[in-house]
Amino acid sequence: MTHYIGIDVSKAKLDLAWIRDIDKLKVKTKVFKNDHKDFARIIDWLKSNVTDDLSDIHITVEATGVYHETLAYYLHDQGLNISIVNPAFVRSYADSLGSRHKTDKKDSVLLARYAYSIKPDLWTPPPAEARHLKSLIKRLDALQEDLQREQNRQEKADATDTAPIVTASIEQMIAALQEAIAKLNADIDDHIDRHPTLKQDQELLKSIKGVGTVTSRQMLTLMHNKSFTKASQAAAFLGLIPKQVQSGQFRGKTRLAKNGSSDIRAKLYMAAVVSTKHNPDIKAQYERLLANGKCKMQAICAAMRPSQILCNCHLD
Repeated sequence: MTHYIGIDVSKAKLDLAWIRDIDKLKVKTKVFKNDHKDFARIIDWLKSNVTDDLSDIHITVEATGVYHETLAYYLHDQGLNISIVNPAFVRSYADSLGSRHKTDKKDSVLLARYAYSIKPDLWTPPPAEARHLKSLIKRLDALQEDLQREQNRQEKADATDTAPIVTASIEQMIAALQEAIAKLNADIDDHIDRHPTLKQDQELLKSIKGVGTVTSRQMLTLMHNKSFTKASQAAAFLGLIPKQVQSGQFRGKTRLAKNGSSDIRAKLYMAAVVSTKHNPDIKAQYERLLANGKCKMQAICAAMRPSQILCNCHLD
């Protein structure tokens, strides 16, 4: 017998709800600290109140930034079944139940009911090398954003009467950021080179015309941290599928769904722009869409989906 438990995760605490009787909606709840030291107490509570066989427990949490990750890794290592679900799906489920109130306790109960009704897929942790690559890429993105801000400040300083000491400070910061970015780029390349699977997949990605170092790294991180079984799933995850709006006689414009990472979509957009000029297959599709009356933006967005052919480097 599977026992369904929802855990509402916040930065400071974990609200746990176990559905003891789904028909009568009998629920037992407990609050824990979102602290690694308190995770063992969760296991003790589950064994005392639910079952000694942890493999019969299905825990569901929402993907809440980074606050759920440490808990998910710990519980998975203890032998529990874990699902990490999209908060938007849970909100839609709550709307279907007519739920109007929102509290941490009610959210944990809702997650348990969602797991019981929907039976979401179980989560499998990505390998350590993929997680480390993801953290390196995130840090690189943050440094590049900081560098862009400093360069914008430098541009304003050059256009105004700015104190020399301020100008010098900006220049020092830019130099330090450029040095840190160069080192981090080298660290990322070294990390990929030390793991044959990552290295092989990046080489396959970069063999596609229009896909360079930046895009290949982003897609490498995505494909090794997510459990996709086919390229179309990755396209849907990134919001690269068309979203139709139609009701009765009304037909709205078809746009990209745009769920998922906007940063990766932006990088795929640039790759698609290059591909429409240098990749024969995508160039042919781009020109065919323009000839059929599509605007340039629509044709480029369509080219972003064939760029998902790069997903096959890891999936097929």
